[in-house]
Amino acid sequence: MNLSVYTLKNITSDKVTVPDEGIFELPEKVLQFGTGILLRGLPDYFIDKANRMGIFNGRIVVVKTTNRGDVSAFDKQDGLYTLCVRGITEGKKVEENIINSSISRVLNANSEWEQILECAHNQNLQVIISNTTEVGIKLVNDDIRRHPPVSYPGKLLAFLRERFTAFEGSNKSGLVIIPTELIPENGKKLESIVLELAHLNSMDDDFIEWIEQCNYFCNSLVDRIVTGMPDADVKKEIENELGYTDQLLTICEVYRLWAIEGDDQIKKILSFRDADEGIAIQSDIELYRELKLRLLNGTHTLCCGLAFLAGFDMVTQAMNDNRFLQFITSLMQQEIGPSIPYKTKPVEVRAFIAKVLDRFRNPHINHHWKSIAFNYTSKMNLRCIPLLLNFYEKNQKPPELFALGFASYIAFMKAIKQTGDDFFGEFNGVSYRIEDEMAERFYKMWQVLPADKVVNEVLKNEAFWGKDLTLLRGFERSVTEKLHSIVNNGMMTTLASIHANKIFIDES
Repeated sequence: MNLSVYTLKNITSDKVTVPDEGIFELPEKVLQFGTGILLRGLPDYFIDKANRMGIFNGRIVVVKTTNRGDVSAFDKQDGLYTLCVRGITEGKKVEENIINSSISRVLNANSEWEQILECAHNQNLQVIISNTTEVGIKLVNDDIRRHPPVSYPGKLLAFLRERFTAFEGSNKSGLVIIPTELIPENGKKLESIVLELAHLNSMDDDFIEWIEQCNYFCNSLVDRIVTGMPDADVKKEIENELGYTDQLLTICEVYRLWAIEGDDQIKKILSFRDADEGIAIQSDIELYRELKLRLLNGTHTLCCGLAFLAGFDMVTQAMNDNRFLQFITSLMQQEIGPSIPYKTKPVEVRAFIAKVLDRFRNPHINHHWKSIAFNYTSKMNLRCIPLLLNFYEKNQKPPELFALGFASYIAFMKAIKQTGDDFFGEFNGVSYRIEDEMAERFYKMWQVLPADKVVNEVLKNEAFWGKDLTLLRGFERSVTEKLHSIVNNGMMTTLASIHANKIFIDES
């Protein structure tokens, strides 16, 4: 039995939440640019939950913005899909299956642009959401009279122009626009691009003023690991348990956060916020960004090379090793948490660390360390170097666990061969591709320099880090010692030696 509105009445399993028929009569209140799994696993999850609680009472029109991928399953399944929430919360296993009914229809921008513009005439419409990846929010000298415009900002501007015309510039016709692309101040950046594009397209002053005065571009931060379709065996097992097949079945973790920058008016419009504690609408969301960027992303970055060179393929595997678990816990509690370059409360940091550890332990999320090492250098610079500098401001000594993470980064970046434009390292006799813009630079350094000189060259390169890191007292020595240990003794022996030196916290 295939999932659809027609077959809902035949689903008898008590292990899945099935939507009520009345939900399909709700008006369309949201226009969503993007069909990706992150949107399905987070914003659409919140809106669906609110609808089931009778709070928001509005459905989503989804716009497919590119030619990549096949969305025919949305039509075949009437926009329905099963979200399988899997994970651990406070040490307890969580499993929940929900048939999400938030999506009313999916329209293709390239072939159904007129139907998309018709949505601008809908007086019930309140919200626009997007996730077009980080490269989607950029200025392109776009002609918004094209059907459709090329870029996402161009499509958005054309849609706003249609709405302005349909409602004759009414103050009440403005929308709340929430990009979820993972870039800082995504709302402000999108607004600036849309306004610049309006000027490039010689739009009328009254239309531009309406954009600025009557629409709300909100910065937002999303955080949830959504892995999408599981392996065939897992999918079959879930479908057998639920009693139907689903070509859009999606796996996600329990943790969820959608932080939105806004005032009381935004809270009123986004009434779905009352459905789940994972939605936070506040005047300043920088705290959420810093906690995620440093404790989740920064920890990932400082651990990925270390874990990979210790022989762990996935995050969950590493978390089952006591030595690694001690390292990652101590790293967050002793060095990253106290060094976040933003005013935080210890209780907030501790609570977030506990959630991160639960997320890392989740056996249902297949997160590979090698994938986390993609663009290693830029991630290290953005996520971790501010922590290092802040640690020194407070302590004037090297953070030893951070130093091991940095030494592991240098060891991982040891390319031993070049094939075309690609560079490869080697671990346990197996080569791995180093996908990093500095791969060639590291390859050339490792070809002619011993380990200690490589450390010196890397640390003193201000083009990498914006600062000469050899000036940080004791840091070069600490990184060099740990790199020598990794090269000569292996990663697990190096971890054990740090444990023997009592750098880890006492968790008793």
